[in-house]
Amino acid sequence: MSERDASTPLWRPSQERVASAQLTHFRLRAQREHGLELGDYAALHRWSIEHRAEFWKLVWDFCEVLGERGERVLEPAPERLQAARWFPDARLNFAENLLRGDPSRAAVIAHREGAARVELSLGELRELVRRWRSALVAAGVRKGERVAGLVGNGVEALAAMLASASLGAVWSSCSPDFGARGVLDRFEAIEPSVLVAVDGYRYGGKPFDLRAKLDEVLRGLPSVRAALVAPWLDPAAPLPRGARWSHEVLAAAPDTPLEFERTPFEHPLYVMFSSGTTGKPKCIVHGVGGTLLQHLKEHRLHCDLRRGARAFFYSTCGWMMWNWLVSALASEATLVLYDGHPLAPREVLLELGAREQIELFGVSAKYLDALREQGLGRPREWGALRTLLSTGSVLSPECFEHVYAAFGDVHLASISGGTDILSCFLGGDPTAPVWRGELQAPGLGMDVDVLDDEGRSLERGAGELVCRPPFPSMPLGFWGDGNDSAYRSAYFERFPGLWHHGDWVERTPHGGFVIRGRSDATLNVHGVRIGTAEIYSCVERIEGVLEALAIESTLAGREGLVLFVRLRDGLELDDALRTRIAVELRTRMSPRHVPRFVFAAPELPRTRSGKLSELAVREVLHGRAPRNVEALANPECLAWFAELVW
Repeated sequence: MSERDASTPLWRPSQERVASAQLTHFRLRAQREHGLELGDYAALHRWSIEHRAEFWKLVWDFCEVLGERGERVLEPAPERLQAARWFPDARLNFAENLLRGDPSRAAVIAHREGAARVELSLGELRELVRRWRSALVAAGVRKGERVAGLVGNGVEALAAMLASASLGAVWSSCSPDFGARGVLDRFEAIEPSVLVAVDGYRYGGKPFDLRAKLDEVLRGLPSVRAALVAPWLDPAAPLPRGARWSHEVLAAAPDTPLEFERTPFEHPLYVMFSSGTTGKPKCIVHGVGGTLLQHLKEHRLHCDLRRGARAFFYSTCGWMMWNWLVSALASEATLVLYDGHPLAPREVLLELGAREQIELFGVSAKYLDALREQGLGRPREWGALRTLLSTGSVLSPECFEHVYAAFGDVHLASISGGTDILSCFLGGDPTAPVWRGELQAPGLGMDVDVLDDEGRSLERGAGELVCRPPFPSMPLGFWGDGNDSAYRSAYFERFPGLWHHGDWVERTPHGGFVIRGRSDATLNVHGVRIGTAEIYSCVERIEGVLEALAIESTLAGREGLVLFVRLRDGLELDDALRTRIAVELRTRMSPRHVPRFVFAAPELPRTRSGKLSELAVREVLHGRAPRNVEALANPECLAWFAELVW
């Protein structure tokens, strides 16, 4: 679609799809039960933030949460940073809600490089969880203790997490591709009692043995009483001292019943870790009830995920999208898991989507950009696909167009939130049109606003994304942050009383949003703040430019905007291309967007969730060591920036 068609949406849902959407049924139920007229999404959203207690009570009832809800929904608590207590009388268990339903239905289908497809019914998954639970009990795990996972995305991680949750223990995981120091930076603070791990994995056709790393990690975690290792590479290989093969432990597990310890709504469920690109990772604690309610709302209402549908998100166990995906079991969907390289030696995710007839398919924006570069799209036989999710970084307008050219009739939902809230501030609306480059709507129950530097609400122009508390998925706090000082500093100091998320965003006339970049990477050129995403969107439309990264230099004699581009193989950055970049930015954006310096880099640094790391490049160019390079997927590429002569 060309830019002259900007007044036309890329996609409109059919009348049948709108009528059958769970969001529509929820809206009509809200009307009936509360005597309201909620004619559209905007009206429903307004009600959801003006009447929070009624809204979240209806989410609980509509999604049929298992547990005792109690009558009180929202209790003021002015002494608490979170400003309220949600469902103070409730008792529930996360695993019980995820393991509900017909035991004969398919619960999980797991694929990984170098291994056979695994499919488990819900009954089989419950039995596996029972065995893992028995193993954790035998290791002395009690309610509130931590179970850590250095795991690949397979049935072992899923079952161990559910077993932990069934006990009321706290689960925390990271990807096995982290170095030992990166793992310890995350797990040392939470002092896990049990470590669940894999002995290795395959990625891009290559095996990666983790036993030496596992030995170093165990020596650095004296709190660990038991280490259970799943044999992904070689079950005959020797393990580090004190570790045991998980399959041997599970085979000997006592025949004790699977039980679910119901806990208060705000009982801790997960410890998540920030990316760590600006320092040591924050240990963010999320509660049972807030996580479950938010994920049910997003799956059922924003993604229209239905019972029996197959749901997939390409993620490691170190990214919040894994936690988000596995909650789809609570909607009685079938999980499809994949561990391995998505593009080498060939494109495998699209094949997986077609083979398993996935209905909800989630990937990073970077992956969709790779498909655009290769001209790839939906296989003809993939008839089940209804919803395509994108997150991790900004999805360019050109990628929006490619999705509809290559995937056809599909609800493309570009979503944005974060590990900080384990959910979304901005997301999809399956009953509304999709516009080029736009996130469709604020999440229901999320009082999102855009503020200028003085804290004034903006109807037009870019500003800071904030959300007015309370909302159920606010963290319980940071692990070990007894007085909430680090928590307060992270989110509430910039705009007192408001959650400041650090995204630079702009409203659209359609009720949606455009993300212009991270606030901490926003450029200040001649007193005007410029979002990096708008630079990237403009530059990456130039033939041969694969991706771009921009920083602001403050070095004497080299002040100004610096742009790095990664080019197609065989293309050189000559004066003609530099001029083309300048013309595009000046014409489409403004003279302030034109960089003073342009360089062609062989590779650009990214976090493990696919986000560009402008901060790492800025630190290196200014002669400072970047913080926590373990957070980067490709830290070796920083050597090129360190050696750059400019």
